[in-house]
Amino acid sequence: MTKVILVVSFGTSYKETREKTIDAVEKAVAENYKDWEVRRAFTSKMIIKKLKERDGICIDYITEALQRLVDDGVKEVVVLPTHIMNGIEYDDVARITASFADKFDCIRMSKPLLTSEKDYDDAIEALNESYFKRIFKDSSLGKAIVFMGHGSEHYANASYCQLQMKLLSLGYDHVYVTTVEGYPSFDDTMRFMSGHKYSKVCLIPFMLVAGDHAVNDMSGDDEDSLKSKFVSAGCEVECLLEGLGEQKAFQSMFLKHLKDAMEQ
Repeated sequence: MTKVILVVSFGTSYKETREKTIDAVEKAVAENYKDWEVRRAFTSKMIIKKLKERDGICIDYITEALQRLVDDGVKEVVVLPTHIMNGIEYDDVARITASFADKFDCIRMSKPLLTSEKDYDDAIEALNESYFKRIFKDSSLGKAIVFMGHGSEHYANASYCQLQMKLLSLGYDHVYVTTVEGYPSFDDTMRFMSGHKYSKVCLIPFMLVAGDHAVNDMSGDDEDSLKSKFVSAGCEVECLLEGLGEQKAFQSMFLKHLKDAMEQ
């Protein structure tokens, strides 16, 4: 095979969510590009190390994956990052991919989930199809949805704020975006919600996988988890442990970005 699509994800050590998200995205790519070989790489060396030592699963870091393609005589490569925004991880993927530019006849790279203005509209429509119609099916009265992103010290953290503003401008008054390690924080989100009286809050990870952050930081029983904080604030809490990669609508967004890269 001389043509390869390399799907690059941060990774997760949680088998079940990996199968439902990363595996599902890779399968969707393979089904849509039958004349291309689909390969995998992770960007988290910690997760790669853990999977190898704990489960005997060997997954290449992106540098290793690209070198393996060179060694295998692959001529044409498209790198598909499954990252949410143009942050630190995506920058690393772009830098490493660029360093291999002279090793192939053609190498291209697609954009992360939230890049263009239209991506935010598409993402909100995907959220509507995947979650809003389900959670607000009977009524939105007294209910709020809070999406938890990772957050970053990178300037790309502004993506979460843009998504929040887009949601408000489109009339989704009971949908909020918070982060584990960035802005908006939990306290910021609580201030945004203070004008409403919510009796029930549904927490959902705004991440490709429902891995460690979703299990511990979002839905864990520790007093500093997002769930515990909302319970302490007097809310009934439901945690939806579903990664974005499980949702067909978000898989379609990654496929659209892949198609755009193919047509460059």
